[in-house]
Amino acid sequence: MVREQMSYSRLAHITKIINTTSNLPEVLEHVIKAISEEIVQCNAVGIFLPQEDGTFKGFAGKPETINGVTIDTLVIDPKKDLLVKELIESKKAIYIPDTSKDDRPNPKAVNAFKIKSLLALPISFEQELFGFIFLFDYGVPMSLTGLAIKSVEAYVNIAAIAIQNAKHLKQKEDLLAENQLMLGMLSDLTKCSSMGECLGICYSYLEKVLGSHTIVNACLFDSQDRKINPVILSNKETEADCCWMKQSFKGIIQDAVHTNKTVYIPDIIKDERVNPEDCQGFGIKSLLVIPFVSLGEVLGAVIVADQEQKNPENIDRLIQLAQSIVDATAPVFSNLQHVGRLEEMVEERTRELAKANEKVVSVIEGITGGFFALGQDWKVTYINQHQFLPRNKTAKDVLGKNIWEVFPEIVGTVMYKELHRAMSERLAVQFELCSVFEDRWYEIVAYPYEDGICCLFKNITEKKKFESEFKRLSSLDLIGQMAAGISHEIRNPMATVRGFLQLLMLDNDLEKQEHYFEIMIEELDRANSIITEFLSMGNTKTSDMEIRDLNTIIFDMTPLMEVDAVTQNKMIEVQTEDVPKLLLNHNEIRQLVMNIYRNGLEAMEEGETLLIRTYKENDSVVLAVQDQGKGISSEVMEKLGTPFFTTKDNGTGLGLGVCYAIAARHSAKIEIETGENGTTFFVKFNLGQILDESGHISE
Repeated sequence: MVREQMSYSRLAHITKIINTTSNLPEVLEHVIKAISEEIVQCNAVGIFLPQEDGTFKGFAGKPETINGVTIDTLVIDPKKDLLVKELIESKKAIYIPDTSKDDRPNPKAVNAFKIKSLLALPISFEQELFGFIFLFDYGVPMSLTGLAIKSVEAYVNIAAIAIQNAKHLKQKEDLLAENQLMLGMLSDLTKCSSMGECLGICYSYLEKVLGSHTIVNACLFDSQDRKINPVILSNKETEADCCWMKQSFKGIIQDAVHTNKTVYIPDIIKDERVNPEDCQGFGIKSLLVIPFVSLGEVLGAVIVADQEQKNPENIDRLIQLAQSIVDATAPVFSNLQHVGRLEEMVEERTRELAKANEKVVSVIEGITGGFFALGQDWKVTYINQHQFLPRNKTAKDVLGKNIWEVFPEIVGTVMYKELHRAMSERLAVQFELCSVFEDRWYEIVAYPYEDGICCLFKNITEKKKFESEFKRLSSLDLIGQMAAGISHEIRNPMATVRGFLQLLMLDNDLEKQEHYFEIMIEELDRANSIITEFLSMGNTKTSDMEIRDLNTIIFDMTPLMEVDAVTQNKMIEVQTEDVPKLLLNHNEIRQLVMNIYRNGLEAMEEGETLLIRTYKENDSVVLAVQDQGKGISSEVMEKLGTPFFTTKDNGTGLGLGVCYAIAARHSAKIEIETGENGTTFFVKFNLGQILDESGHISE
C-alpha cells in the first residue's frame, strides 16, 4: 500500500514538473528515476529520440556509462534493428524475458551490455511516435509482471507528453522567432531606397533561415523583352556564376515562373532537367526556386542553391518561411521598380525639357539682333547676348530691375509709349526710333505674352543709310533720264544763239552792246556746263577705264590746287603713300578730286590748311580730303549729294552729286566724318578689281 502511494506521489510530482518546466532532459530524468527505482528497480534505462536522418539516438538514461560507453553515443538504425522495427510498426511494449532465445534484439548490444532480459516500449501519444525506452539489468535477467509493465507504460506516456509539450514549445519558440525575423525584415524593407538594396535584404534573410552555405540569386523579367535575366547582388557570386545559374536551371526556373509554385529539389543530381556535372562543379546538392510575385504579377524567381546534402524534418517549415521572405520582398521591390521607372521618366522628361530649353535659348541667343523680355512690373526677366545696352551696362546690371529706373532717359520717348501700349492693350507693336544714347536707328517689335512682353531689338542704322543712298541714287537716275531727254534739245538752240551773239559782237554798230553780248555768252556757257554735269550724273557706265596710279593723278593736279589755295590765302598739303594701281577714268577722277577739294577750301577761313592723303586700308585704297572748317550740321548731312541742294549762294547743287556718281561707277563709296574741328571726305576704292599676270582685269 505504501509502495503504491509513493508511486502515485511520484506520478503527481512528474506531472507537476511537466506543467511547470520546459526542460525536457529534467523531465526525462525524473521519469527514468521513477521507473528504475520505484516500478521495476532495474539498473539500466535508455531513452532514444528520432534524428533527421531517420535513426534514433540516445538522449537520456542510467547509468551514465556502461563498459565505457555513454548513452548519447548510441545510435539505432530501424532498418537494421528488428526489435525497433517491430516497435515502430506495432507501437506496443515488447518484453523479452530471455534474450538468448530471441533474435530480435541487436546481438552486439546484448553482448556489450550483458543484456539477459529486455523491456522495450515506444514513446507515443495519439498515434505519434516520439522515440523508444529500453529497460534491462546489467548481467542479470529481469522478472516483470504484467502490472509492472503497465506501470512502466504509464510513466512512458508521461515521457511522451513531456516530449510533445517540449515539441510544441519548440514550435512556439520557432514561430515567435520567425515572427520576429519577419518583423525585422519588414522594418529593414521599409528603409530601402533602391531595388538592389531591397534584394540584398531578401538575400541576407534567406541566408539566415537556410544557412550561410547557400547561394542566393534572383532572375527577373526584363521590362522590354520579358526575358529572364540574372540580377547580380550577392558578394558570393560573380557575373559568370549568375549567368551559369540562369542557364543551368533554366528549365526549373521556367516551371516555377509559369506555374507560380515553389519548386524544391532535395537531390539536384537526380533531376533530369539539370546537368549533373555543372552542379558537381559548384558543389550544389539541392535547389529551391521561389516565384517572385507581387499583386499577382510574376516578376521572376529567387534561386537558393544549397551546397550541403541534408533533408531536415522541418524542411517544409523552412521552405514556407523562405517563401514568406520572398513574398514580403516582392511588393516592396515592385514599388521601388515602379518608382524607379517614374524617376527615369521624370529624369528623361527633365532632360527633354532641358534640351528643349537649350534649343530655345540657342535660338534666342542665335538672333543677331537684341532680344529681351519684360515682366508686367517692367522688370527685365531675360536678355540675350546681342542686346545693346547703353552706358556700358551689362546683363547682370539690368536683370531683375525696372527698365525705366535703369534707363530713365527712355521715359517719354516713342519706345516708352509703344511698349506701354503693347503691355496695356495686349497687342503687337512695331516701330522705329533713333537712339537717345547714340547716333543709331533701331527697329523694335514688341509681342505680349502671359507674363509681360518680349521685344526684338534690331539695329537698322545701315538700313537707314542704304535707304538714304537709295533715295539719292533714285534722284540721280531721274536726273539721268532728264539729262538724256533734254540735253540734245537744249544744247542745239543754245549753240545757235551763242553763234549769233558772236556774229553780233563783230558788228561795229553794236559796239555799245558788246558788254551785254559777253554776259549773255557767259550765261549760255554756264547753262551748258550745268547740262554737262547733268549728263555726267546720269551716266551709269564709265568708258576709257585704265589701270592708273591714283597718286600720279593727284600729283598732276597739285599745281592747280596750290594756285586755287593761294588765291584764297589758304594752304594745301598733300601726303601720299604707296598704294596699288586701280582701274580708273582719268578725267572723272580729276573732276571728283577737284569738286571735293574746292568744297574743302570754301569751308575754311583764311590761313587754314587743307590736307589731301592717300593710303591703303584693308582691301581698299583711300583718298581722304580733310578741311579745318566748322563742320557740317546734321540737317545738311542728311541732304548731302541730293541734286540741286547747296549751301552756296552761286552753287548748282550738282557738285557732290557728280562725285557720288563717279564713285559709284568706280565701285567706290564716299564716307564723311564731320565735327567742330572740320570735315573729312573719304573715297574708298575697292581692290576687288586687279590685274592678273597676263594683264587682264579679273574680279
